[in-house]
Amino acid sequence: QVQLVESGGGLVQAGGSLRLSCAASGLTFSRYAMGWFRQAPGQEREFVAAVSWSGGSTYADSVKGRFTISRDDGKNTIYVQMNSLKPADTAVYYCAAVRNGRNFVMSGMDYWGKGTLVTVSA
Repeated sequence: QVQLVESGGGLVQAGGSLRLSCAASGLTFSRYAMGWFRQAPGQEREFVAAVSWSGGSTYADSVKGRFTISRDDGKNTIYVQMNSLKPADTAVYYCAAVRNGRNFVMSGMDYWGKGTLVTVSA
């Protein structure tokens, strides 16, 4: 049974930082691209960042230069370091996984975590 478990969410002031983690189990981690989506209240879920099996990364324009995604295959875990947080970053952040070679798009994910809430106060 595959599980993706997010942690690290919380309340932070604007300009602050948080690091989210996603621990994966039940899958061969190196065979998956991993990443993050987020969903703000009343809005659709959107892509945030992804990291390929080889460590290559992609980011949404809204987070470029502020967020950094990474993976530790020895721990079956990915991270996203979020700096210079803004109130607009407030959302539930979801970890997701897709088999290597497939597009990292919301409709194509193989597995999802349950999410962790990030709240950024003004």
